[in-house]
Amino acid sequence: MASDSTFDVVSKVDKQEVSNALNQAQKEIAQRYDFKGVGAEIDFSGEKILMKASSEERVKAVLDVFESKLVKRGISLKSLDAGEPYASGKETRLEASIKEGIDQPTAKKITKLIRDEGPKSVKAQIQGDELRVSSKSRDDLQEVIAMLKKFEDADLQFINFR
Repeated sequence: MASDSTFDVVSKVDKQEVSNALNQAQKEIAQRYDFKGVGAEIDFSGEKILMKASSEERVKAVLDVFESKLVKRGISLKSLDAGEPYASGKETRLEASIKEGIDQPTAKKITKLIRDEGPKSVKAQIQGDELRVSSKSRDDLQEVIAMLKKFEDADLQFINFR
């Protein structure tokens, strides 16, 4: 009897690549002429990435530099959750974080999408911060992977295809 084929849908980010992108952004901000004298800096503290500058435009420019470094390192911008700039004393700050794992509302959206638009033989179940998708037909699973690659809300990877 043929057993079900499965794969897992996850959303993971390589922390080392994020750290490398952050270091590159710090170096570029320290060297660039347009950031001289505006107090521009970017720091990583625990789970948050804190960007500071003297004005809202400058702090957005710091975010733009960091985003460009992430893209060069192969990290999707869907994983970056940047907030809005806010004033803090004489400087403007912006906090961002890196999203990992599939949160509950997004997981429910994905399972609903698979149920509504995917092949009927495919089943999806939420397991913590990832999804397990199973079916008897490997072709149906590949069809689901192709459909999920177009998903806009999260950066998804597909692992453990058996």
